[in-house]
Amino acid sequence: MSIIAIFLGIIVIAFPLLGIIAASDILGLSVLLLSIFLLLNGISEVEYNTTKGLLNTIIGLIMLVVSLGLIFNPSIFSFLTAITIYLAGIFLIIIGLVVIVGNRENKYKFWMGIIGIILGVIYIILGTYIHNSFVLGSLIGIWLVATGILNLLSDGY
Repeated sequence: MSIIAIFLGIIVIAFPLLGIIAASDILGLSVLLLSIFLLLNGISEVEYNTTKGLLNTIIGLIMLVVSLGLIFNPSIFSFLTAITIYLAGIFLIIIGLVVIVGNRENKYKFWMGIIGIILGVIYIILGTYIHNSFVLGSLIGIWLVATGILNLLSDGY
């Protein structure tokens, strides 16, 4: 899972705009990659921590629906433009809280949650003032890479 998170994060950081794709597709793709990670992580966590696994899976499914709507239906983007940025930030904050609640004893995973919350708040603040998909997409990529690295460190202990 750690390698997948790092790989998806690098993709999002390297190609936040993916050429000339519309902003809805960029945000939708960023949220889609994040939802894929959460779904895979949630499914793999169910055996070890049922609550955390189910929460990650549910959040991943919600994010999957939102991302597909953004990618394939441009009218949804125009309708959700004002709240799309806040949704991604809120998702990062919620994910961070779930990680903290589910992993209080593991210092690396605790910091994964803290990073998620901090990046979610930054995402909301930057999204309010900077409407640059490069920056916003990169924040999700940074979270994925940081989570993958911290998860690798955590697995070693």
